[in-house]
Amino acid sequence: MQVLKEFKAFALKGNVIDLAVAVVIGAAFTKIVSAIVEDIIMPLVGKVMPKGGWETYTVSGLRIGHLFNEILQFLIVAMVLFIVVVKFMGALQKKEAAPPPATKKCGECLEDIPIAARRCKACTSAQAA
Repeated sequence: MQVLKEFKAFALKGNVIDLAVAVVIGAAFTKIVSAIVEDIIMPLVGKVMPKGGWETYTVSGLRIGHLFNEILQFLIVAMVLFIVVVKFMGALQKKEAAPPPATKKCGECLEDIPIAARRCKACTSAQAA
C-alpha cells in the first residue's frame, strides 16, 4: 500500500498534471499545424514542383521522392511552428517591465539597505534622499 500512496502523491503533483495538459494541448496543436501543412502549404508546393507525382520518384528501388517529400514537410512544419510559437505568440505576450529595485548600496560600507532608508543599518551613515 505504500507504493500506492507514493504513486498518488506523484500523480497529483502539479508538474505531472501540467505535463499531462501540455501533452494534450500539444497533440491538438499538432493536428492544426498538420492541417495547415497538408491542406494549404503542400498543395501550393505541388504546383511549383515538377508534375507527374514527384513523391513517387525512385532510383534503384530507393524512394527518393518520398524522402524528399518528408524532409520538405518537416521543414515546413518547423517553419510554421516557428512563426506561430515564436513570432505570433511572442507578439501577443506583453513584455513585463522589471520591478524597481527594493534595495540600494550604502555609499560608505556597500551594505544593501532599503531604498527608503535614511541611515545605513550597518555603519549608521546618513543616506542621500
